[in-house]
Amino acid sequence: MATLSHWIEGARPRTLPAAVSPILVGTGAAYQTGHVVWAYAVLALVVALALQVGVNFANDYSDGIRGTDEVRVGPVRLVGQRLAQPSSVKFAAFASFGFAAVVGLALVALSGLWVMIPVGAAAVLAAWYYTGGKRPYGYLGLGEVFVFVFFGLVATVGTMATMTPPTAACWWGAVGVGALASAILVANNLRDIPTDREHGKRTLAVRMGERGTRAFYVGLVAVAFVVAGIVSFTSPWALLALLAAPLVVRPMQAVLGGATGPGLIPALAGTGRFQLAWSVLLAVGLALGRA
Repeated sequence: MATLSHWIEGARPRTLPAAVSPILVGTGAAYQTGHVVWAYAVLALVVALALQVGVNFANDYSDGIRGTDEVRVGPVRLVGQRLAQPSSVKFAAFASFGFAAVVGLALVALSGLWVMIPVGAAAVLAAWYYTGGKRPYGYLGLGEVFVFVFFGLVATVGTMATMTPPTAACWWGAVGVGALASAILVANNLRDIPTDREHGKRTLAVRMGERGTRAFYVGLVAVAFVVAGIVSFTSPWALLALLAAPLVVRPMQAVLGGATGPGLIPALAGTGRFQLAWSVLLAVGLALGRA
């Protein structure tokens, strides 16, 4: 029977920077224009965190019942390791989605940004069908695309949009956030290539192979540095984001050094820390460039 610590680990807290980062950048961009609404930022953060936890439980459930998680390295798999009943994990996923929906509706009602209702519904559907349903898109190599869109563009730009019309700086920041969120997934899928291939899970990493996946990871990380340079044209302080560079050195060494299996777990966590630090510094840089 799963303990509280198992459930916490099953929620995969190491992935939460991917939920926090877009809210930080979107809020920093709003502050730059002088139209930040802190209450909306907090609500957006709660929605993002709930969605991230929900998708983690949903993946645990869907991969678990397919047998994909039976032999795999990394965090606890509640269903795959038979620590919890599949129905309980599925309930946890939908409870998280439901909580995100309720808080999201409150944010929409307060901000008047009604277009976010269908966008939010699409985000929940994307979270479930990543590994759920008869033809999960995560098994078709499309996971990185959806992560880039929803945990990059939608979350970042949507946060600012609840407060004020998004700026070019916000859009560029969203590209950087999305690239790093995708890099986290790439590191995860690089680690899981052997087991995913065995179970017919054709992730982008499986399709590209180890060599291509490692190069893709480097490219995604590089995007974040390019974005910092572009955003610096609106606020020179945006270059503060470059100070996060030391945090990605070890993950880069692991990926480029040929690490496999458990050897890539530190790369996964390290990429998350880098994304969070990069986002904090970029958000501060945007805020310091307030007009």
